[in-house]
Amino acid sequence: MKFELTVLGSSSALPTSTKFPTAQVLNVQERFFLIDCGEGTQIQLRKAKIPFGKINHIFISHLHGDHIFGLYGLLSSFNLLGRKLPLSIYGHSGVEKIIHFYLENFSLTSNYEIRIHKLTKRSFQLIYEDKVTEVFAFPLKHRIPCFGYLFREKPRLLNIRKNAIEKYDLTIKQIKAVKNGEDIITHEGKKILNQSMTEAPYKTRSFAYCSDTAKYKKVASFVKDVDLLYHEATFLEKDKKLARLTLHTTTKEAAEIASEASAGQLLIGHFSTRYKQESELLKEAKEIFPETLIAEDLKRYSIPLIRQKREE
Repeated sequence: MKFELTVLGSSSALPTSTKFPTAQVLNVQERFFLIDCGEGTQIQLRKAKIPFGKINHIFISHLHGDHIFGLYGLLSSFNLLGRKLPLSIYGHSGVEKIIHFYLENFSLTSNYEIRIHKLTKRSFQLIYEDKVTEVFAFPLKHRIPCFGYLFREKPRLLNIRKNAIEKYDLTIKQIKAVKNGEDIITHEGKKILNQSMTEAPYKTRSFAYCSDTAKYKKVASFVKDVDLLYHEATFLEKDKKLARLTLHTTTKEAAEIASEASAGQLLIGHFSTRYKQESELLKEAKEIFPETLIAEDLKRYSIPLIRQKREE
């Protein structure tokens, strides 16, 4: 059961010879969520061997070009590939104008429905859920309206031990009860404790995406205890004035947010092209938050399954 992030692009503003603009894909148990869609996203999807047909949800943080210029090409490719399933796109209300322009000027015969989910509330909000996943949006602090996203697995039911069903001759109704944590009474009237029939469930896993933004203290509360936090770190601390001017974050500030949120790991990216040595950015963040990694194009970052500890 995968919970895996693939970075498709990690550059800020401009593509370079080694880095594409921002885009990421999160695989939650074979549900693929595309987060931002910078120039060249579909090329990177092919390189990463991520099936186009499995992407049914696209989350756009904001309407700056380095986060959306790949969208028209991807939508066109979906059409050329004969897509039939609906595609949901989430983002600020301005996304609707962008999609309408595409449909009116480039898509004369669209094979599939595009569903726009406009985000208007400047608060933490549930915007999508299915059987295993919840996605929340929350405001960031940038020059234009910008949203971060929190992806979280739903709590799992208890796992019944393989021999318990046969040993206690459990009915379907009893199996459901056991998975929900209940004890059972056998046909002979004997009480069987739930703990003797089940394994503890796996911990739920989570990922948060924050780009682009100035340091915004509320983010730490929005993503509290997240397993993996991606946070932009466009500038070194020595260039803090530039960060303030452009409403971006320094490496030190990103690390402070991760620390305040008690994140498991911090992934930093969206670096200014002025920096030739990424090791300098990583070193600065690690001084505050040791569990920091650099976002690298086409690299995968997995969160393993870990069983919860039972209370004695």
